[in-house]
Amino acid sequence: MRGIEFPTDSNVLVGLDRADDAGVYKVTDDIAIIQTVDFFTPIVDDPYWFGQIAAANALSDVYAMGGVPKTAMNLVAFPIKEMDIAILRQIIQGGLDKMTDAGVVLVGGHSVEDKELKYGLSVTGFIHPGRILTKKDLKAGDRLILTKPLGTGIVNTAVKGGLASADIIQRVTRLMATLNRDAAHIMGHYLVHACTDITGFGLLGHLAEMISDTPFGIRLMSQEIPIIPEAVDYAGIGLVPAGAYKNREFREGMVDFAPSVDRIVQDILFDPQTSGGLLIGVEKDNAGGLVAELQGKGMQETAIIGEVMAESAERIVVH
Repeated sequence: MRGIEFPTDSNVLVGLDRADDAGVYKVTDDIAIIQTVDFFTPIVDDPYWFGQIAAANALSDVYAMGGVPKTAMNLVAFPIKEMDIAILRQIIQGGLDKMTDAGVVLVGGHSVEDKELKYGLSVTGFIHPGRILTKKDLKAGDRLILTKPLGTGIVNTAVKGGLASADIIQRVTRLMATLNRDAAHIMGHYLVHACTDITGFGLLGHLAEMISDTPFGIRLMSQEIPIIPEAVDYAGIGLVPAGAYKNREFREGMVDFAPSVDRIVQDILFDPQTSGGLLIGVEKDNAGGLVAELQGKGMQETAIIGEVMAESAERIVVH
């Protein structure tokens, strides 16, 4: 049986041949468009905040590529016979408010009737063809910077189980709804070689993508990784989502944990994130300045969490 053949075009700068956060198409010598799409089922009970989070999550892929999102289209699946249309209005309003915050214009969309509610965006952004950031361009000696704390998947599991306080629900909801716009803008002033955003594959899953089929390895300093404190408590009583176990099963063959790294921390490093932070590979002499500027702009938990090694190809060593 013949394999599937995909159309090709020499102007596709990032496409299916090197899976990344978004596709990139060259329009002129100075302009390329970034295209991405993402949608999912509700992860919070509040429809308005669900819309905000879903929009922030979809926009994040453009920021991870170093670009600026400009237009978006709504993607909606809604059980019209079982759910009040007012709920959909709140979701759409949440998405619109987040797009407005990002300077993005809604230009259309598509909706279908479905038994399961889903919402997200198709997003188009712009970037100079020579400034595209991808996952696979890390350099030996680069420092790895993470801009948001880990643990949203575990906290959301606690929320579903009715074990999370109103305070942690509010804090994590706002964290997930926060755009990666400022982080993307700031990192554009530094010698950044590679970037991705942390989502469903968890920190270790996304790091594995960055070094797969490369000569590089990663050394992580687990004590430096920002983690939502309550996530440690929830993971300690077993509130770890199924996705974390799937992520571990898929990538644990690339990971070497030091004996000192607690199993709870390991689970958090595999925890699937929603609208997580940017993971930035920056030249080592630029790392301190980048962290300081990010923290100064309100991203106080930003930290250097590891480095890229010339040896130990395709291995992630966690101390």
